[in-house]
Amino acid sequence: MPKAMKLTLLALSTLLAAFVFVGGFLPGYLPGNVRASSDAPNAYRQMEVYSEVLQHIQNDYVVTPRIDKVTAGALHGLLEGLDPESSYMTAKEYQQYLALQKAGPAQVGLDISKKFGYATVVSVEPDSAAEKANIKEDDVIEAVDGKSTRVLSATMIRALLNGQPGSTVNISVIRPTSSVPDTVTLTRQILSYPPVEATSMSNGSVLYLRPYRLTKNRVHTVIEHLHAMQKNKQQKVLLDLRDVAEGDNDSALWLANAFVQTGTLTQLEGQTVPKQILTADPKKFVTAAPLAVLVNHGTSGPAELVAAALLDDKRADVVGEPTFGSGVLLRQFPMQDGGMIALAVAKYESPSGIVIQEKGVQPNVEAGTTEIANADSAANAGAAPPATVKPSSNTPLEDSDWQVHTALQQLQKKPAGTQ
Repeated sequence: MPKAMKLTLLALSTLLAAFVFVGGFLPGYLPGNVRASSDAPNAYRQMEVYSEVLQHIQNDYVVTPRIDKVTAGALHGLLEGLDPESSYMTAKEYQQYLALQKAGPAQVGLDISKKFGYATVVSVEPDSAAEKANIKEDDVIEAVDGKSTRVLSATMIRALLNGQPGSTVNISVIRPTSSVPDTVTLTRQILSYPPVEATSMSNGSVLYLRPYRLTKNRVHTVIEHLHAMQKNKQQKVLLDLRDVAEGDNDSALWLANAFVQTGTLTQLEGQTVPKQILTADPKKFVTAAPLAVLVNHGTSGPAELVAAALLDDKRADVVGEPTFGSGVLLRQFPMQDGGMIALAVAKYESPSGIVIQEKGVQPNVEAGTTEIANADSAANAGAAPPATVKPSSNTPLEDSDWQVHTALQQLQKKPAGTQ
């Protein structure tokens, strides 16, 4: 590469650093309207560091580097270092992404995010290829069709997993019990989600609802069941949001509003997004029946908005495990060179102001998935059983699922007709 070209690329890289550190991340920045900030001296210091590193790479690296690749790698790291959803794509990567978007609607049933640099399974869709392959939440997807997920954005990984019905994709999975990856071949399929589950429990005193996804039609179905339940003034509600990671935020807030008559449902705020406080509409309120909500680590995104609203408004006991932590407003910004930036421009907060992406939703009643088995083993060994009494059951789920069992116990403590 001619020396003049090297210097030009170096200068361009330094200008890029100037935009990133002076423009992109200073408080009060608006596109096209950079203004002074008390953080400016520190930002200029970062520019100097960036320029110094580039000079050492240019002058001292073992071979003459491709500065365009160095800069692209820096941009990938810069965006993905912000949060799991923000990402950068070069022009070539963006064209590949657009082509993958048209490849087909079939899926393997994995909801993923980035964690510690690699793709991590948030939840697994029921009756999917991933479930049949015994892939679990918290499994790490090391590679997709031989491409390391460490160098792929979450957006690109999701696109690579989709395709035509009947086509296959190879993934390398690292499970919590092993450091050696398993290579698994998954066949893509059009997913057919189970219908909304509505079951009577505890001899008819509890209505168990499991939507599986929080789409408009499914939330509408849940609300229809709640309206029908109003005829039985003694009934309580158990809402199961475990492994619910799909849906849209508007539908999620509609569901929360069905249980909350007044008050804040969520907050949204970003550097260029004015703070929004989204409140309950009394016209959308349905029931004040006693309520418990089940969550786990696979509860993500829209479902977390529901759980956070019902917990903070003291409308329900939230039972289970801490949720995954995902709640951003993502926007795409095309670049002049044909690339693309996906950037989280605002984050959702609970009514009390907790950033959901950073903290998730912490249940006020914690219950793991193995406690009932451990309790049975202890009883068989002659140890004293837990100091709890099982609710009267009329479904196998009540006897086999400790989290359901714990939630029903919480509901037993609440008189019918009260919150």
